Amino acid sequence: MASRPNRLNEVVASGVEALGYELVGVELDSGGGRRVLRIYIDHPDGITLEDCERVSHQVSGVLDVEDPIQGNYLLEVSSPGVERPLFEAGHYERFIGARVRVKLHDPLNGRRKLKGLIVACDQGVVTLDEDGERWEIPLADISRANLIAEA
Repeated sequence: MASRPNRLNEVVASGVEALGYELVGVELDSGGGRRVLRIYIDHPDGITLEDCERVSHQVSGVLDVEDPIQGNYLLEVSSPGVERPLFEAGHYERFIGARVRVKLHDPLNGRRKLKGLIVACDQGVVTLDEDGERWEIPLADISRANLIAEA
């Protein structure tokens, strides 16, 4: 998973927010031999297929004009879903008390994957409780994080 460059975020956000949606996050994935630009959107009334189509059309036009990505890619627009991805400090703060699955860029104490409860997010560091063990993880060290859907 590639990092989300600021310029790409800005270009995508301009298209998404112009339609009244919240930009949850942007992922540019180059795995599997083809590049995929995933855009997660949200709205207080929820997200429908028509919302995704509308945003896809709008953002596609903005991307064509601004051209922040070299080469070909597939554009996907979706809601964050029940296993919502977390991209920034505000997301972790919003979901304090929720369970999350975290994947790290590099191992921390021999671990690259953690599951735990978000206890805090302060000054760019997320604190997780995994079965009573506390982990303090700098946001910059997290390659991917998703909420865990409660059954």
